[in-house]
Amino acid sequence: QVQLVESGGGLVQAGGSLRLSCAGSGRAVSRYNMAWFRQAPGKEREFVAAITLVSGTDYADSVKGRFAISRDNAKTTVFLQMNSLEPEDTAVYYCAAGGTGWRRGTMAYWGKGTQVTVSS
Repeated sequence: QVQLVESGGGLVQAGGSLRLSCAGSGRAVSRYNMAWFRQAPGKEREFVAAITLVSGTDYADSVKGRFAISRDNAKTTVFLQMNSLEPEDTAVYYCAAGGTGWRRGTMAYWGKGTQVTVSS
């Protein structure tokens, strides 16, 4: 069973930055495509960013140019660098692994999430 643990969330002012981390058990980060999703209060969960096994990346239009997904060299952790944060980025951010359906939200494994709050 793959376990994913997110960290790095918190409270930040608009225009600030945060870096989220996702640590995966069972060499998950080196075995699967990885992605980040988010869910704001009262809204459906939405795709944010993905990184493939060959380090291809994909981003939602709403975060393109502001967020960057990456994987460490040891392939044990995936990061989401978030810059120029806006109040609209406030959400619980989830890490996910496995499959190719990140645009449809159909990943195999999910973390429990980390809260990101952006104040205006």
